[in-house]
Amino acid sequence: MDVGLISFIIAALAVEWELSGGTTGWITSVGFIGMAIGASLGGLLADKLGRRQVFALTLLIYGVATGASALVGGVGMLLVLRFLVGLGLGSELPVASTYVSEFAPARIRGRLVVILEAFWAVGWTLSAVIGYLVVPLENGWRWAFAIGAIPAIYAIVVRWGLPESARWLESKGRIAEAEKVVQLFEGGRAPSEAAVAPAASPAPAAPRGPTGVRGLFAGGLARRTVALWAVWFCVNFSYYGAFIWIPSILVAQGFDLLRSFEYTLIITLAQLPGYAVAAWLIEVWGRRATLSAFLVGSAGAAMLFGTAGEVWQILVFGCLLSFFNLGAWGALYAVSPEIYPTSTRATGAGWAAGVGRIASIIAPLFTPWALEVGGAGLVFTVFAVFFAIAAATAWGLGDMKGRVLDAS
Repeated sequence: MDVGLISFIIAALAVEWELSGGTTGWITSVGFIGMAIGASLGGLLADKLGRRQVFALTLLIYGVATGASALVGGVGMLLVLRFLVGLGLGSELPVASTYVSEFAPARIRGRLVVILEAFWAVGWTLSAVIGYLVVPLENGWRWAFAIGAIPAIYAIVVRWGLPESARWLESKGRIAEAEKVVQLFEGGRAPSEAAVAPAASPAPAAPRGPTGVRGLFAGGLARRTVALWAVWFCVNFSYYGAFIWIPSILVAQGFDLLRSFEYTLIITLAQLPGYAVAAWLIEVWGRRATLSAFLVGSAGAAMLFGTAGEVWQILVFGCLLSFFNLGAWGALYAVSPEIYPTSTRATGAGWAAGVGRIASIIAPLFTPWALEVGGAGLVFTVFAVFFAIAAATAWGLGDMKGRVLDAS
């Protein structure tokens, strides 16, 4: 919801504060600079301090910073706060998928992570509703930021209402605590009956190789790491370049602010069935095939959207772009933590997200420039090329469909 809100808010601020395309691009990109740093640091901290602690802290940081954004009076302070928002949010996303993947049974692990990521679409839909109903009001963008502060309250629930990852506890040699978590998770049954049996084993943790960033390139992981970083970079570039700017692109094509928000809301709703189909296919086709198929669909939809002129074309092709792109996101978040052992799992997912955020910094700056040079046709052709590259590169990733996570 937070990331989505800024796409509607900058469209309103551009009018109210008479901002240039370059300035609005920086308001967006500075958040992604924070996300790039946050994703990299958050993964490292989660492997050292635990998943739950980092998850709760990052929710608090970006929730408070979003709420404070409602009080700004100029671009300078907004840029500072958007950086802090990105720092918290960038840390939170990969830690969340790592946390869920470590609790989920192998047979449905991919599906559960995709369902987790589907709530991104719920949040983006909420942001579209807020953009449509609240942002056009007087000082509506301030109220939108205030609504975005709600996650700060939820940090309390995360910190004291969720257990620590049993797999992480085991990797740190805290076997007794891991057993208690598994018993709690299983409703009091013996650890031997647990769905996360490796975490309940009383044996010492297996010997580990290098940890931290070095561990991402050790033990045959280098090829997978490079492939994962490439996919994250390409998907981030195309996704954020397109979806952050869709409301502004529609305004530039002659639609008023309210109508552009309405069309964006309709396009956003197609994200949910995209996630639903990906959640089903990921345990049927596997991770790589599902990810690649949805990226190919994203490439085709981007080409079509770039040529859209009529309202029905904008809506149909935009919905296809939402459907395929967000299904790809779900599969990408599912595969990212799976290919690494417990000792580097959050680091691996976090650094992949961090590399992707570099692209999300560049994309919002690229889009207004490319729109001036070649219009929407050029912009979405470039996005289609990046999607196609990601689809091909996805076959260099491992596929852990139905297999127990590596606990070493």
